[in-house]
Amino acid sequence: MDAVLDDLARHWWLYTAIPFIAALIGYVTKRVAIEMMFKPLEFVGIKPFLGWQGVVPKHGGRMAAVATELLTSNLLDVKEVFRRIDPAIITREIEQPLLRAVDEVAREVLEKHHPRLWEVMPTMAQELLIKQVQASTPRLVREFMAEMTENLDEVLDFQHMTVQRLTRDKKLLVRLVRETSRPEMAFIARTGIYFGFGLGVVQAIVWAATKEPWVLPIFGGCIGLFTDWLAIKLIFVPREPVRVGRVILQGKFQRRRAEVARQYGELIANEILTVPNLLDAVLRGPRSDRLYALVERLVANAVDEQASAARPMVAMAVGGQRLHEIKQAAARKALERLPPTIRYAEGYLTEAMDVAKIVERRMLGLTPLEFEGLLRPAFRQDEWKLIAVGGAIGFLVGELQVLLMLH
Repeated sequence: MDAVLDDLARHWWLYTAIPFIAALIGYVTKRVAIEMMFKPLEFVGIKPFLGWQGVVPKHGGRMAAVATELLTSNLLDVKEVFRRIDPAIITREIEQPLLRAVDEVAREVLEKHHPRLWEVMPTMAQELLIKQVQASTPRLVREFMAEMTENLDEVLDFQHMTVQRLTRDKKLLVRLVRETSRPEMAFIARTGIYFGFGLGVVQAIVWAATKEPWVLPIFGGCIGLFTDWLAIKLIFVPREPVRVGRVILQGKFQRRRAEVARQYGELIANEILTVPNLLDAVLRGPRSDRLYALVERLVANAVDEQASAARPMVAMAVGGQRLHEIKQAAARKALERLPPTIRYAEGYLTEAMDVAKIVERRMLGLTPLEFEGLLRPAFRQDEWKLIAVGGAIGFLVGELQVLLMLH
């Protein structure tokens, strides 16, 4: 015992350093584990034996599917979102660009598919025809919105759109996880300091008593393993508040439910369920042919209505086949003009759909287990690897401590 006390007195600064080095081990292993979750976006190394890719981008497809399933099953009814749009307001918002688009489409189609008829028509007759088509456009927009909302599942594959968006843009997927869990990541790093320091005190006492070279690396490895595992657990459990004396224990992620709901809702609204993304999905998605069929039918009805008064004359002058081609061309042109036209109503559409508030409100109603599902998949798949890396780094730093103590 006297020898131990004498050694402590002569090398007090070394023993004092051990808890601080252990705290540093805890912190470094946590920071490394956190960064390994998100970086690098692409695999770096020699496949398949040596290298690493961030856990989140590596499992982007699975995580995107989980996020989409959560969105569609618990957080968002896309039909409900579309029903919030008032056709009368959207028609008013796009009135002028819509009238210009109708004018351009009508002239282009007739000039291309029946140039002789268009050329021989008096200017007044041309303008009258255009005005008649423009006058029927508001009703056509209302019919289009009603039909699209009613048959939304047929023209929009929301799950495909969301998964594709998240897997194609790995940075966005990383942001979705990282932005909503930033305090949890900081918490993990801080716990490494506290737990590491406490175990470092025990480590110093054991070294003083044994002088066993394996003590420091083994303790370092244990610090890395245990603190990584414990920090991840403390994020999620206990799911429900548990009172221990005057202290209330609850997983940090669960305690931040209101803040996470707001952040998640804003990310979904600003990055995924945006007006441009929705337009792209219905115009170029796997069900775009059904949207074209819907627009073609509405345009065909409008053309037939305009031509109904002079149907025999129109049929004789134009011909049934050419009239069908005119309807098809008008439908294609209408879809081409849709994105630049609808852009004028983007502000109204974003405000009317109010995706952020809908998602936030629904998230606050989730059960603790469902709420945990937002972030837990980011850890679960390769959680053991992150913990193992923490242990390995702790072991190596412990070896360095041995060299310091011995030499």
